[in-house]
Amino acid sequence: MDTPRLTTNPFDDDKLREECAVFGIFGADDAAAHTALGLHALQHRGQEATGLVTYDGAEFRAHRALGQVGEVFGDPAVMQRLKGHAAIGHNRYSTTGDPMVRNTQPLFADLEFGGLAIAHNGNLTNALQVRRELVHDGAIFQSTTDTEVIVHLLAQAQGAVTDRLIAALRRVEGAYSLVCLTRKKLIGVRDPLGVRPLVLGRLGDAHILASETCALDIIGAEKLRDVAPGEMIVIDEDGVHSSFPFPPAAGRFCIFEYVYFSRPDSVVEGKSVYKARTAIGRELAREHPVAADVIVPIPDSGVPSAIGYAEQSGVPFEYGIIRNHYVGRTFIEPTDEIRNLGVRLKHNANREVVEGKRIVLVDDSIVRGTTSRKIVEMMRHAGATEVHMCIASPPTTHSCFYGVDTPERDKLLAAKHTVEEMRALIGCDSLAFISMDGLYRAVGLEGRNAARPQYCDACFSGDYPIRLADQEAQPGKSAQLSLLREQAR
Repeated sequence: MDTPRLTTNPFDDDKLREECAVFGIFGADDAAAHTALGLHALQHRGQEATGLVTYDGAEFRAHRALGQVGEVFGDPAVMQRLKGHAAIGHNRYSTTGDPMVRNTQPLFADLEFGGLAIAHNGNLTNALQVRRELVHDGAIFQSTTDTEVIVHLLAQAQGAVTDRLIAALRRVEGAYSLVCLTRKKLIGVRDPLGVRPLVLGRLGDAHILASETCALDIIGAEKLRDVAPGEMIVIDEDGVHSSFPFPPAAGRFCIFEYVYFSRPDSVVEGKSVYKARTAIGRELAREHPVAADVIVPIPDSGVPSAIGYAEQSGVPFEYGIIRNHYVGRTFIEPTDEIRNLGVRLKHNANREVVEGKRIVLVDDSIVRGTTSRKIVEMMRHAGATEVHMCIASPPTTHSCFYGVDTPERDKLLAAKHTVEEMRALIGCDSLAFISMDGLYRAVGLEGRNAARPQYCDACFSGDYPIRLADQEAQPGKSAQLSLLREQAR
């Protein structure tokens, strides 16, 4: 009989998850190795599956599998087969149903002009509608990803590959950063609002496109700049070419990148993520001072904001919770008793720090509230006399449809309860969230301009800057969930 296994995801259900990461390189001696390293640095953006496609001047080679980067590309025989001077790669986090190899990117297709590989971070908000039109016209889909919609639109379009890609993207709506690889080009595109990140870098004579600068750092590359919203970057033997094929629009970069998604050592949209998070903590302390003995981060994402809170408040920062970094993607759970230990698989109270103390727990966000409640219980059990919680983002009241795995809205704690009701459910002595204006101040603005916001903050405000065509057609259902249900009929 097989040993029962359960992924550790249920113990992280208070976190929103970025769905994907992309990486591309052109002009490198060993493109596959550089890409695998870049994907390793971007592992936090997708942990269910990973893939890589290379081109060596004669043929494309691909390897895709479920698992993390080290598992999938740790075999030297796999890497030796992936020869080429150009490559693109992708990390994926599935959002609905079981992860499937057929959904693992990059996707590859032989089109009229030759082979094309494509990898995509984000979500197309009209993917289901466009897909139905394509199926009606005879298209045959092999996956449930919205990325394949772009592939079919490319196949139907006319002209050079860049013309086809522009035509395809003009038919879709949503948030995306994507990379494409052909026999002669590496192409990167951001959606007109620039919701999802994409940076351009250089390593010697090679050029790189990646979701974050930490992927450049790991291979010793330099960042040249962010790819601008609505910009298409084409990299070939003649260098880097830029164009803006879409109507200009005011940028709405995802502000949650600064709160949680990006690695703290990355620089996104010209701002250090680490400095932004410590600034959020300082602003949080100004807005919500607490009489306390110690500031305790909920690791790891709460650490920079807790440092900022401690600096501003003058209350000492201490690691009152120790994280176990060696819990893998699966963990044997033979009994319900072990299952109920829950959060202790990854966190343990540091009793010497919290016993007899009034503590302030600092975390980046609260989604369902289940993990927060368990951590508060853990602190009280360790002897904390008071447990306060300060959250480095406004209440998460709305689902994201732009490339983030978010529960249905009725599962979001802040969508159904006031802050005081949330406090009572979590069991802490006080609960506070940074204000929207405070969050905007922390990233360098005077506050949120409701008439012209400069970031996408839909998960906090319900202000969706891109039309939700599929959601409007089928309220309450994600496009992918609707698609899976259609296929199951």
